[in-house]
Amino acid sequence: MWNRYHAAMEADRKWWERGVVYQIYPRSFSDSTGNGIGDLEGIRQKLPYLSDVLGIDAIWLSPFYPSPQKDFGYDVSDYVDVDPEYGTLEDFDRLVADFHAVGIRVIVDFVPNHSSDQHPWFIESASSRANEKRDWYVWADGKPDGAEPNNWLSLFGGKAWEWHGPTGQYYLHTFLKEQPDLNWRNSELEAAMFDVLRFWMDRGVDGFRIDVAHYVVKDPELRDNPLADPDAPSDHFKPMGEFETLNHIYSKAHPDIHPLYQRLRAVVDEYDDRYTIGEAHITDLEEWASYFGANLDELHQPFHFALLSKATDRESVRAVVAGQEAILPDGAWPNYVIGNHDEPRVAKRYGEDSIRRLAVLLLTLRGTVTMYYGDELGMLEGVELGLDPWGVNLEGVSRDGCRTPMQWTPDGGFSTSAETWLPMGPDLKNRNVETELADPGSVLNLYRRLLAVRKSSEALTVGDYHEVESANDDVLMYERVAGEERVIVGVSFADSSVAVAVTGEVLVSTDLRDGHADGSWTIEPHGAVVIRG
Repeated sequence: MWNRYHAAMEADRKWWERGVVYQIYPRSFSDSTGNGIGDLEGIRQKLPYLSDVLGIDAIWLSPFYPSPQKDFGYDVSDYVDVDPEYGTLEDFDRLVADFHAVGIRVIVDFVPNHSSDQHPWFIESASSRANEKRDWYVWADGKPDGAEPNNWLSLFGGKAWEWHGPTGQYYLHTFLKEQPDLNWRNSELEAAMFDVLRFWMDRGVDGFRIDVAHYVVKDPELRDNPLADPDAPSDHFKPMGEFETLNHIYSKAHPDIHPLYQRLRAVVDEYDDRYTIGEAHITDLEEWASYFGANLDELHQPFHFALLSKATDRESVRAVVAGQEAILPDGAWPNYVIGNHDEPRVAKRYGEDSIRRLAVLLLTLRGTVTMYYGDELGMLEGVELGLDPWGVNLEGVSRDGCRTPMQWTPDGGFSTSAETWLPMGPDLKNRNVETELADPGSVLNLYRRLLAVRKSSEALTVGDYHEVESANDDVLMYERVAGEERVIVGVSFADSSVAVAVTGEVLVSTDLRDGHADGSWTIEPHGAVVIRG
């Protein structure tokens, strides 16, 4: 009975529950025009790599919409078009058609918290207090002395309010002053943004990654945020300066956010088999889980970001996995990520010796996987050029280094231009697709092996997760089980080789050894092994 029940559940899993999503930062993936900036046609031309070399299931495209590029696309000036730097709508349509033809889904970024100040909506809103779009953004009078309406702060530094002299009010900007916050309490704005979702789904988009999903609804009374408890855990993994002095309970995540996501989900559900995943840096697991919805009727998933900072040792990872597994609502599906466009590369956060074991961890835990472009090469952090506005305003948070161009060949292969928008990474000669494909022991070939094994295994794709007792305090052991299939994973955080007690066929070892474990298998330092028991 148990096996029949679980087999039915496993067979019914959605594509996004089974799948591996590959995040592409369009500006940095492949340049087809020779101007030093990546584009949609460049991505389309790399379809054989994504399909045949890696075998991923979906791509997530960071913003490619028209934008003044103050925040490199997260300041959108038109939600329903393509920035000429990246191509045209026709280019986008060809990309979707070609990816769909080989079974790869396409997810795009949806940026609902704010637009660019160059968006026609804001230009209208700022033209007059009487304009019909005035209330599409968050405007407020100053205090009697002319000060800001409240003490809210911008994540990018300074106050979250900008004075607008022509109309005599302040407007809210959670990020740059060039990124005014949209007012989701206005029903016309909501309807317009829902039409944006329909526009892209009509073009074949399979899902949306929702930018800063927990920020979009604020306190209607605009009350001051209280001072923060200095001992409370932060929702951010970087030094945030003055921003960390407040507890931002009123400037984000008002309870009205949940009915909003129920309405958004209803729009997405007008179309078959679509998917939503929200960026939500939330340390409180109960609050994090609330974004699934009480009836699983809000986001399909909020991103679970804990492994971006807490994959340092066995106990930390155990706590991360146990915490997510314990808090998931009935029927919800977990997810994991180890890199993205906002965080330093894995090697900088955890050290180069961690790259291989974290690849195994990411691709064998229970849940949806999101990979970040270049992580499959073990790309190192690039240089900081001072382009990222966050890094310009706050020391130690620049994202330039994790956004350097994809490394295709020892000479670059990203662009024919000698000058790319960010310079190629410091590890170009050795860490590139061409070189690593030719090296049987490369990080890329480890990822390829893991992806292939995962896809061929029901246990690794949709099976249950159970921790397994380990005799070594530096080794995390767990099993994935589906029906009669059992796969055992050992991930070592030790500085020396460690023998683990296992028996079975070795599916993947971080040193890419083949073999059979007859009661014992030796894991290399900071390595891992995947065994079918």
